[in-house]
Amino acid sequence: MRKKAKERPSLLIIDMVKDNFDKEKHLPITTFAEKIIEPLNKLKTIFREKGWPIVFATDAFHEQDFIFTGKMKPHSLKGSTGAEIIDELERKEEDLWIEKPRFSAFFRTDLDQWLKNRGVTLCAVAGITTPFCVLATALDAICWDFKAVILEDCTAGASKKIHEQTLEIYRRSALYPLLKVASSSQLLVELSSSDESGFAAGS
Repeated sequence: MRKKAKERPSLLIIDMVKDNFDKEKHLPITTFAEKIIEPLNKLKTIFREKGWPIVFATDAFHEQDFIFTGKMKPHSLKGSTGAEIIDELERKEEDLWIEKPRFSAFFRTDLDQWLKNRGVTLCAVAGITTPFCVLATALDAICWDFKAVILEDCTAGASKKIHEQTLEIYRRSALYPLLKVASSSQLLVELSSSDESGFAAGS
């Protein structure tokens, strides 16, 4: 039986910026987001060892942005300290840092071409928040003909319930198996395998 070619992944780390971890802002996401730093750092180290590209995509809003005309308060403003990547996630020179104007890392950026130029076939999406920028990025990855995996242990929502409910919708959606939910360890196991079945069923 002919084996499928192995995927070439890229790790997309979404909105891990200082504003979202500022305890003085009392954001509900902060406690849950702190818990994904350690597994994300471990995964990042492995991606670097493998030579797989890493992308940091962060909000870079303007104070008068349309999205702030609703309930959302101004945050992660372009050029501010709050829009910088947190110190706990070291960014290397070879990593790409995208300042994104909206939720998806693909919106009005050249990320799709940057990934394709590096032979990427699969986007592993991590960061915050699960039902907004993480999900928007994963869905847009499909729109640009990349497979996508939402990493359940490397993403966070405003609450555990919101996080889990979002993931449950996409565990076996109509987009499966192009869009999957998996842990970082499941992802690495499947990437190391050339089994024709691809990601393990139920992952």
